[in-house]
Amino acid sequence: MREKMNRQMSFVDIIPKNKLAKELKGISKILDEDSEMVGLVYKDLVGRKRTDTGRTGMTAEQVLRCAVLKQYRNLTYEELAFHLEDSDSFRSFARLSMGQHPSKSVLQENIKSLRSSTWEALHQVQVRYAFSKKLEKGLKVRMDSSAIDSPIHYPLDSRLLDDGIRLITRWLIEGKGLNPTPVYRFSGHRRVAKKRVLKILNAKNNKIREAAYKDLLHYADLVRGYALAAIPELASFEGQSLPDVFYAHGLAEKLESAIGILDRVIDQTERRVLRGEQVPASEKVVSFFECHTDIIVKGKREVQFGHKVFLTGGSSGMILDCVIERGNPADSERFSSLLKRHETQYGSFPRQVAADGGFASADNLAWAKTHGVKDMAFAKRKGLSILDMVTSHWVYKMLRNFRAGIEGNISTLKRAFGLSRCTWKGWGGFRQYVLSAVFSYNLLVMARLQEA
Repeated sequence: MREKMNRQMSFVDIIPKNKLAKELKGISKILDEDSEMVGLVYKDLVGRKRTDTGRTGMTAEQVLRCAVLKQYRNLTYEELAFHLEDSDSFRSFARLSMGQHPSKSVLQENIKSLRSSTWEALHQVQVRYAFSKKLEKGLKVRMDSSAIDSPIHYPLDSRLLDDGIRLITRWLIEGKGLNPTPVYRFSGHRRVAKKRVLKILNAKNNKIREAAYKDLLHYADLVRGYALAAIPELASFEGQSLPDVFYAHGLAEKLESAIGILDRVIDQTERRVLRGEQVPASEKVVSFFECHTDIIVKGKREVQFGHKVFLTGGSSGMILDCVIERGNPADSERFSSLLKRHETQYGSFPRQVAADGGFASADNLAWAKTHGVKDMAFAKRKGLSILDMVTSHWVYKMLRNFRAGIEGNISTLKRAFGLSRCTWKGWGGFRQYVLSAVFSYNLLVMARLQEA
């Protein structure tokens, strides 16, 4: 039977008087004062299950606090499990009872149960709390965008072909383990594929590299043929047990999906390597495992593989809004939608806005002015007059300096909260990871503001 909160601490609440423990105490106070957060977490944990039967498990309060600890200290689940057993401060913050030592698998299962929509709702609750405590007013905001990497290796065509060969071969081997054994034939080419990849990476000239690519494409085409022959056998499999039947049908669906991706990888490799074409980013495949990954190009910076994130920050240092995009939209295209989101969530448009130069355009300036933004400062003017944007040169300089602060916010999120690279799998996992990090970061900012 799962509960929302611990009824009573089973031991004396002891927190040492060091900086980290004081921050945890401030965060704990915020979580205690807003019980709506625990209610949102509880709904995700219980779902449609009965709550009056079964094992107790972790309470909703414990799950939320452990999720905050994980992101706040940028820990793995294994590290989190260790600190929850070793540290009195962590145990006290997480409200763990005596003898309760959740394992890394238990922590992962519970924390990953919180949906991205729940993290969004938790974020809105904490911002409302900040408004009610007058920690943030939302009258002066700053906007910027950043790219966050997906958990994939650098997407070279040779490695993608090797991934496809390994993945499809693994599933073909698993299919042969069913009873009765499905009737299809295949050969393993994983070893030779790995050798060709190494040859491509170490090739001294284009002739050797192209020959190795042709070999790798040949083996990829062979594996593709094996999978095409196996799919109808697995899709029509009738075994002695129902789990085997479901498993075989699942393998058929996986193979069909993998073939679709492998076909695109083969096509882009032939076009780029053999025919010397430039393949557009929108047509490229970058991963067999994280198919949601986008190719992000920002100016002359190094290309990144993940998703573009738009952040709106307040004068308190909090992140007031976080939008995770699909594709690589230009900053200027998202300017009005970000301000509309601010107006929807907080009841009015901000009085002053400072934005990165990528948002600058005459249309965006006119739109902001017609919607009640008194001072609109872009970091790069791009032909716009200062006095058209703001009331004076002094205000423009002040807002431009204010905008630079969000660079520090983004740096902290990436450096201390793990947002340089997402480590959770899938599009849903990516959103959960980013939003949970932003939520934990905001809790730390609010705790420090209340302590000051």
